Amino acid sequence: MKPPPFSYHDPRTVADAVGLLASLENAKLLAGGQSLMPMLNMRYVLPDHIIDLNRVEGLSYINARDGGLEIGAMTRQRDIEFSDVVRQRCPLMHEAIQQVGHRQTRNRGTLGGSLCHLDPSAELVSLAAALDAKVTVTGKSGTRSIDFSAFPVAYMTPALEPDEVLTGVTFPCWPAGHGYAFVEFARRHGDFAIVSTAVLIEEDKNGKVTRASVTLGGMGPAPVRASEVEKMLVGETIEEKRLRDICETLRTLDAIDDIHAPASYRQQLATVLPRRALLKAHERIAARAGARS
Repeated sequence: MKPPPFSYHDPRTVADAVGLLASLENAKLLAGGQSLMPMLNMRYVLPDHIIDLNRVEGLSYINARDGGLEIGAMTRQRDIEFSDVVRQRCPLMHEAIQQVGHRQTRNRGTLGGSLCHLDPSAELVSLAAALDAKVTVTGKSGTRSIDFSAFPVAYMTPALEPDEVLTGVTFPCWPAGHGYAFVEFARRHGDFAIVSTAVLIEEDKNGKVTRASVTLGGMGPAPVRASEVEKMLVGETIEEKRLRDICETLRTLDAIDDIHAPASYRQQLATVLPRRALLKAHERIAARAGARS
């Protein structure tokens, strides 16, 4: 199929892109195009105007700053995958990005495009929730920062005003020595996950958890932070029997039914994948401690 007719716009600055968004009716932004182009071809979206962000200056960068990472909205997923700064500062991001689509899609796909598309099964969406990211958006009224927890307002609907462009994302990074794991279940490698989990933990010298982040993707319209499980983990020693009891509480989470899996199947995965991820995260801490001794 071919896309519907539209007018094409090629701004070179953020201000120009914002001005076009504010003045044009029924406009869509084009970033990497890995979601928008198929939706155009299948006539799922019918915009009158396409605003191409690919030649807008200053939207592609990866900077380490204040213990975190600042990444531009137009940064290609492939650049994130091969960034030494990302691998060193945020290994969870490095692990998650390798499960995003295929090499060909990562060559074009962008961080901002994925977050704005807000597919509830997308790895980068779950990652942003797990790391308590903040997104920076720019519109006619200026620039503002949004906690990622408040960014999804409905299914595949971000908290952007009609004239706003996502320009960058800040990811707080955990201190060196933490455990991490990104585990997902998909029908095939490269498919969106039926359920995914992103886990981060810190442990004291006795092996007891002092801090935890557990996020589930694919369960509903937005990633779910398992805050009760995070609280239950603090003070615990990571071992499988205890994790089974803790993660069993996740079976009560609401889950969607679709053509890929019923809600009950997702709820079962919600009890299994976090347990596997937590064990993997703990093993990484133990391996690092063993290497030092």
